[in-house]
Amino acid sequence: MIIGLPKETKDNEFRVGMSPGTVHTLTNQGHLVRVQTGAGIGSAFSDDDYRSAGADIVFNADDAWSAQLVVKVKEPTEPEYRYLRQELILFTYLHLASNKSLVDVLLATGTTGIAYETVQTASGELPLLAPMSEVAGRMATQIGATYLLKTSGGRGILMSGVPGVAPANVVILGAGIVGANAARVAVGMGAQVTVLDVNHNRLKYLDDIYRGQLLTRMSDGLNIRELVFQADLVIGAILIPGGRAPWLITKEMLADMRKGSVIVDVAVDQGGCVETTHPTTHSHPVYEVDGVLHYCVTNMPGAVPRTSTFALNNQTATYVVKLANEGLNAVRQERTLQHGLNTYRGYVTHPAVAEAFGLTYTNPLQALQ
Repeated sequence: MIIGLPKETKDNEFRVGMSPGTVHTLTNQGHLVRVQTGAGIGSAFSDDDYRSAGADIVFNADDAWSAQLVVKVKEPTEPEYRYLRQELILFTYLHLASNKSLVDVLLATGTTGIAYETVQTASGELPLLAPMSEVAGRMATQIGATYLLKTSGGRGILMSGVPGVAPANVVILGAGIVGANAARVAVGMGAQVTVLDVNHNRLKYLDDIYRGQLLTRMSDGLNIRELVFQADLVIGAILIPGGRAPWLITKEMLADMRKGSVIVDVAVDQGGCVETTHPTTHSHPVYEVDGVLHYCVTNMPGAVPRTSTFALNNQTATYVVKLANEGLNAVRQERTLQHGLNTYRGYVTHPAVAEAFGLTYTNPLQALQ
């Protein structure tokens, strides 16, 4: 199979879809890999690294995209829409539930879109979303600490406090992978941490792990309001697999939050769990509403690309090789990849994407017949 690795085009996105190690595995199995020149520079991989792995280096995006399978990190940006076509299998993060324009293009062109974030095992795990959730969760706390500085527009709060002065009050909405990793760093920095979730087992797990170093609360409207109003930093870590995140913080609630407090909405890729969330970039990461700073960058792990690319490839490589070796038969035969299939030849093949936009859902196996 011909596999394309284009350079990412999203603002300050320095990750790359495949490491030289993944490319080497593919070329050793007889596949042709076309790598756009400079695709790996942001992650400290040179063109020579890819050449040594057996790749062909191509000098424009057109050549990288003219492949049977294209492997990326982030969803195509508008300038890349022209490359989408029926013969293409696109394997990347898509986050379609908050991106109607991309849904429309994928359906109109008949592109096969397999989304990392909805590839799901029989046990319910999301193996290709997990590594970036780990990175984003840990980054969320670090970023929140930065924007709490007065020089960054925040309240002027030190996360750990000092003897005789209280630490920052950190509220984390969601106890999944993002929330657990955000809590790990926040507790390590000495903050006062409260985690909310509707899943009692997740709260019990964190309570057992931290043994009183953080607080857990059930996520309901009253608890959210009470805790958010007391918070210096709120981290949005809500996930509805493949679907749009619910609004847990409404616009009217912001007026009662502490001025100079910070919201880091990691759920922004799925529309955000704050009503006033809208996507931002690494170039312009924050904005203020009612005195509350919002950080809503859609590709947070792109700021630590070396770590992120290795972490992502550790999980995606197996599936890339399977798709290269078997094509769409890999999807037909493996339930895990069927969950990942979001669009195919004009069909919407993931229920959460269909529900988000009132579209007709078609079972993946039915569509693939």
